[in-house]
Amino acid sequence: MYSATSAVKQIMNINDLTEKIIGSAIKVHRTLGPGFLESVYQAALAHELKKNIPFEKEKAPPVPY
Repeated sequence: MYSATSAVKQIMNINDLTEKIIGSAIKVHRTLGPGFLESVYQAALAHELKKNIPFEKEKAPPVPY
């Protein structure tokens, strides 16, 4: 059963995760500034995210063909 308490905890977890992601992106932008190729920002963001968030870079979803 899904309780209101677990819903609030899940929202708080999503908010914490969102804050970490946006904070990392802002840190990269402030540090590097404009003018680099996307690949430079992507590598820098991956470096920042590895500090706080487990993730897989550019994971391909299964696509039936």
